[in-house]
Amino acid sequence: MAEVLVLVDHVDGAVRKPTLELLTLARRIGDPVAVALGAGAEATASVLGEHGAVKVLTADAPEFTNYLVVPKVDALQAAFDAVGPAAVLVVSSAEGKEIAARLALRVGSGIITDATDLEAGEQGPVATQAAFAASYTTKSRVSKGVPVITVKPNSAPVEPAAAAGTVEALSVSFGATATGTKVTGRTPRESTGRPELTEAAIVVSGGRGVNGAENFPLIEALADSLGAAVGASRAAVDAGWYPHTSQVGQTGKSVSPQLYIASGISGAIQHRAGMQTSKTIVAINKDAEAPIFDLVDYGVVGDLFTVVPQLTEEITTRKG
Repeated sequence: MAEVLVLVDHVDGAVRKPTLELLTLARRIGDPVAVALGAGAEATASVLGEHGAVKVLTADAPEFTNYLVVPKVDALQAAFDAVGPAAVLVVSSAEGKEIAARLALRVGSGIITDATDLEAGEQGPVATQAAFAASYTTKSRVSKGVPVITVKPNSAPVEPAAAAGTVEALSVSFGATATGTKVTGRTPRESTGRPELTEAAIVVSGGRGVNGAENFPLIEALADSLGAAVGASRAAVDAGWYPHTSQVGQTGKSVSPQLYIASGISGAIQHRAGMQTSKTIVAINKDAEAPIFDLVDYGVVGDLFTVVPQLTEEITTRKG
């Protein structure tokens, strides 16, 4: 069976959930070969093997930490040349998409970004994407070279599947451009204790209807009762009620959780573009004519200041 390269997203050896989702998708089209780079790369082998990786190629060097993107592209190209894969899968993050684009250019292949599903086809992997602010669903495949595909988080379940997970050292030669952009400093992000917005299985977002930063604790309380991430519409962010890093929408972050709860959000196209691929969508809005109700699975017409606390209390009671 053909081998499929999967670039591992990890932090000091702790593998992030989207990578395990990629392994599930990779098994549909071949045998996954994971590529783990940087500090803690070898420590990823156990988890990767438990989720279907037949082989784990590892490399560590100061370049991966001290410089941006290009060293990882050099390493992924080395893995590409060594394996001769049927496809390359990368998590669809900002960094992941840049790495994928650079690799595709180097090896002369087509690229598909922000895929939400993947299946085997007679002429190569077929990817599902959302297009035109998620108004349409398309299926496409790469017609030139080896497909390089980035996949959005929460596009596939995490399915354990024991495999060899054999660890092999990857020999990497860094090119002249690898040290062109140096990292000069890092500032740790404050931990909220909540999941990362783009990776969360559940997202609770607040919009203009929240009516002020002082009311966002209502949204946070509901999110915490569900173990969810907190998002915000552009209107809420522009008003200064919530950080820009939590904005969901065309000019913010794109999310695709199992459950998306929109509270006090009208459903403008800008916001819909960032969350319309969510598996189940629930809206809470006192305006029965709000556009958000056109795309939801479940809608609650009511005042969020009444509905959200009651929902939070009910969830807490049931969990207790």
